[in-house]
Amino acid sequence: MTVIVRDLNPGNRADLEGFARVRHAALPYILLTPEAILHILTRTPAEARFRSLVAEEDGEITGTAQVGLVHDSQEPGVAFLNVYVRPDRVRHGAGGLLVRTAEEYLAAVGAKKLFSWVLDEPGNLAFAGGHGYERRRCAHFLRLDLAGGTLPPPWSPPPGVELRTAADFADDPRPLFELDAETVEDEPSDVDYELADYEAWLAESWRHPLLNRELTTVAVADGRPVAFSVAYTDGAGRYSTAMTGTARAYRGRGLAKLVKTASLHRARAAGCTEAFTGNDTGNGPMLAINKGLGYEVCATEVRYVRELG
Repeated sequence: MTVIVRDLNPGNRADLEGFARVRHAALPYILLTPEAILHILTRTPAEARFRSLVAEEDGEITGTAQVGLVHDSQEPGVAFLNVYVRPDRVRHGAGGLLVRTAEEYLAAVGAKKLFSWVLDEPGNLAFAGGHGYERRRCAHFLRLDLAGGTLPPPWSPPPGVELRTAADFADDPRPLFELDAETVEDEPSDVDYELADYEAWLAESWRHPLLNRELTTVAVADGRPVAFSVAYTDGAGRYSTAMTGTARAYRGRGLAKLVKTASLHRARAAGCTEAFTGNDTGNGPMLAINKGLGYEVCATEVRYVRELG
């Protein structure tokens, strides 16, 4: 069997579908469609030097990697590489070749510190350690059965708070950008970065093909969005929370639970059958909210880092 690594061809539908199949087999907890893969590849800012790689074994795509620089990091030289191989094709050489190709490329464009997510399974952890990566924090994937499970009943917003959707901001989404920029600063992360480019946010986030504006739920108070739960859907019954956050001045009022509960009820009414989300293991408040909504941990990822040079 011969394994090669090459760039994903964005103009080849078979490439996009092959990439999506591998990612779904290796990481079924994250929504990723051919359209989303193309969007990420073509809408990520040029400064990120982003590449999507595929590993082929005798002409069949068996592994994938997404690599690039964290261009908006306050620390220069920070990069990422996330490698996934189809579970039935591990130990065929695809993973090692993808890592080697990605590391050589990232070093050439100035990377000094490489971050990667690795599924918390013995073989994957040994692979990361064997390539010189060191273990850091963990994060859980969580799943909720929307079709057969029981959701807490929706509840009324507190006085002065109105529930709306992202679709209501179609003419001017800037207030949602401003809320996103504030909340992302408090997300658990290994890298400090700032969400400051509105046009880039429009291209990458607002126009993301998986974003469901009707299910994305927003709490409005004092004339502006103060909490939101961002919904992705794949058109096949799967729903995912991309972000749930509350403006600092409005925390402690239950608004995150309010918007997420409302979004899940809307998702079930729209025909979604299962919901996914993810939380850093140290994010106790959000884990508690998700547990109360009926989510259960279905997998764990470990953050790994490697210093170059």
